[in-house]
Amino acid sequence: MNSVFDEIYNKYHHDVFQFLFYMVNHKETAEDLVQEVYIRVLKSYHRFEGKSTEKTWLFSIARNVAIDHFRKQKNWKERIMDKFDWSKQEIKADGFLPEEIALQAEEVKGVYHALQYCTVDQRMVIVFRYIQELSISETAKALGWTESKVKTTQHRALKALRTILEDDGKEDPYAETKME
Repeated sequence: MNSVFDEIYNKYHHDVFQFLFYMVNHKETAEDLVQEVYIRVLKSYHRFEGKSTEKTWLFSIARNVAIDHFRKQKNWKERIMDKFDWSKQEIKADGFLPEEIALQAEEVKGVYHALQYCTVDQRMVIVFRYIQELSISETAKALGWTESKVKTTQHRALKALRTILEDDGKEDPYAETKME
């Protein structure tokens, strides 16, 4: 079991930490939740039936740990909306020119900022699909949803992000009257 655990840990530790950090936006809390994920892995690995990939199974556990964390918090839905700050995400920019990196950083910050206006479910789908690069099927298994629900939630999240990003670039026509 130790070698299997070490292999799972080495393969997926960064991805699990990144997912949990996105969800709680607090490094120390994410580290604590990662520990909880691996405690649950140790306790339940014997029940893993291989109906999904280990990664999907692990993200399912991570999702449940995050939800349990939020349930323990007072007004957890409001707290996640207040605490979710995507601007701290590091950008991998191998091979880009400095100007391209700066432009990409601004675009990514805009998307991450816009995600704060999405629902928790929409955020989870976006993180799993586009940051963790899980398939629709893997995302559905990790979330315990149907593929149809993942597709619908993804569609709504992308539509919301597009609207927010388009509106963000427009000037507020009432800005002058607000300042007076």
